[in-house]
Amino acid sequence: MERQDRQGLGAGALSTSARPVETDALIIGAGPVGLFQAFQLGLLEISCHIVDALPRAGGQCVELYGDKPIYDIPGTPVTTGRGLVESLLQQVAPFHPVFHLGEQVATLTRQDDGRLLVGTNKGRAFLARTVIIAAGVGAFVPKRIAVPGIEQLEGTRLFYHPDALEPFAGQTVVVNGGDDVALETALALAPIAKRVTLLHRRDVFQAEDTTVAALRERVGAGTMHLAVGQPVGFDDAQLQIATPDAQTVALPFDALIGCLGISPRLGAIADWGLELVRKQVPVDTEKYETRERGIFAVGDINTYPGKKKLIVCGFHEATLAAWGATAIVFPGKSIPLQYTTTSTRLHTLLGVDH
Repeated sequence: MERQDRQGLGAGALSTSARPVETDALIIGAGPVGLFQAFQLGLLEISCHIVDALPRAGGQCVELYGDKPIYDIPGTPVTTGRGLVESLLQQVAPFHPVFHLGEQVATLTRQDDGRLLVGTNKGRAFLARTVIIAAGVGAFVPKRIAVPGIEQLEGTRLFYHPDALEPFAGQTVVVNGGDDVALETALALAPIAKRVTLLHRRDVFQAEDTTVAALRERVGAGTMHLAVGQPVGFDDAQLQIATPDAQTVALPFDALIGCLGISPRLGAIADWGLELVRKQVPVDTEKYETRERGIFAVGDINTYPGKKKLIVCGFHEATLAAWGATAIVFPGKSIPLQYTTTSTRLHTLLGVDH
């Protein structure tokens, strides 16, 4: 393998400037396939850490289809995106995978000993024997509010899809967006914030009828406010809004919450020197390993003849990828196939009472 640039997959000595987290496997992506990947690794006694750009586990399954029905999960006649993720989190819990949420993997370099040094945009580093990319069609990141300079407020007064709303208690909050997530966030803030305004470009919403009705009821009662327009500027105390009738109005705010949806970005994966075919990573179908030793790809991020972008296919891929990882994590060791129905060892790992 030839030496490449800092973001490529070139060889290099391990930097001692910051001690990395050592792990058998690093999973990139905490969607359903990434979570099931952690479970399959756990059955084989392979430790793992999981990194995801979103602030919570679930990936697009929760962010885009959280409450929509899913009918093609084996043995589960019907569930939802959120329900599926909750079940997967419960299933993997006995193996205690370590989550690093709200972080995006930025760099990946091969070390002299064959391990993989992975860095995130938060300055965290991992030294992994194997890396399993379960990033779907890329890292899902929040769509940003398109106001020049407003990014300087991120983390202090500007937040995207916050996981907790308690920090906004007693504040004047503007929620920008018009889908279910935006309306539900605004409605949840109404009892705890000093003032809540939902800002959307028009007085029409892409949300469930019951959610829209609840919003209209609160606005009518004066316990919430609705502003129609687009943000175009800001200062220390106010957000400038361009209205549909070409007026500019000022909207006071202590905190601005963006709920404009999420979008996938292949991001740094494209800079690692991996072979890509139409923004997907080719793999073999024996163990779902890429052309690079120790780097696997499962779920929508990979491609191979006959590939189908289905969750159930991703589960199968994760199973074989876990077995493929054993040759690297336990070199020279023969790993027996065990069944959860009968193996006392697996029962112990799973915390099953005998």
